[in-house]
Amino acid sequence: MEYRRMGRTGLQLSALSFGSWVTFVRQVDDTLSDRLMGIAYDAGINFFDNAEVYSRGESERMMGRVLKAKSWERSSYVVSSKVFFGWKGPDKKPNQYGLSRKHIVEACHEALQRLQVEYLDLYYCHRPDKNTPMEEVVRTMNTLIQQGKVLYWGTSEWSAAEIVEAHAVAAKLNLEPPAVEQPEYNLFHRQKIEVDYLPIFRNLGMGITIWSPLASGLLTGKYNEGIPEGSRLALEGYEWLKDKSYTDQKLGAVKNLKKVADELGASLATLSIAWTLTNSNVTTAILGATKDSQLQENLKALEILPKLTPELLAKIDDIMGTAPLLPEY
Repeated sequence: MEYRRMGRTGLQLSALSFGSWVTFVRQVDDTLSDRLMGIAYDAGINFFDNAEVYSRGESERMMGRVLKAKSWERSSYVVSSKVFFGWKGPDKKPNQYGLSRKHIVEACHEALQRLQVEYLDLYYCHRPDKNTPMEEVVRTMNTLIQQGKVLYWGTSEWSAAEIVEAHAVAAKLNLEPPAVEQPEYNLFHRQKIEVDYLPIFRNLGMGITIWSPLASGLLTGKYNEGIPEGSRLALEGYEWLKDKSYTDQKLGAVKNLKKVADELGASLATLSIAWTLTNSNVTTAILGATKDSQLQENLKALEILPKLTPELLAKIDDIMGTAPLLPEY
């Protein structure tokens, strides 16, 4: 396993990590989640990602049960939660979502209880909150850090301008700024990390923990001949994901990319995951899996990484046609 420092912090995360979005509770039970997390940990993965909204809190409860049963040394792994959407679903009341001090603090306490840990290594603001002053968000996260309930706080799917504002507020008030951002990043979704965040990396030293390196499974090739029953795009409630991901243009690019994977003797999945790690600003790519074999295959991405030469990366850019226009500076 390769380990990368999270931005300018001293925290080291495994280049591949393991997340629970969609899969936990919806697709895997306690027995399978225990086995998958065990495979990940034994392979050197030390970061396990979660959020209050995943399966309305049940994902955190499932991960908490696994962590309790494993009895791993707490210092050997990193666990996260995220706050914004709440876990009450459509029945949530006004203060049960968002980034008010009330919801952030209460959500943190609930996450600690569900995950059965004394502190969160990483705590993300899952989305920006247009209705809460930035100073309130920064002060609240700083308080949780001072109390020892959170070690590092971060953002997820914030704009570069919002991240800069948070850092400016923290600097003005001598408080802890966000240390990490969690955006989507894959061969179809590149603009934010490769262009918008360049000043963030250069000036603020943010770490990046990316989600959906396989574009919700599209980059595995399993959707090339249709949507398999039981797959992520077939799940009830995820129609928005299907509409976003399942297009003829994207399927055509994936079929052409498979030729490159075949030449490398690799699967489309391992190639696509390895590609995200060629970006030196990426701290870790979060994997999701519903089968042992799926996770084992994805872990091979680190074997493919050294084979991705500049010439091969340029060929992939030509095939995908998704490379953003970079600034001249």
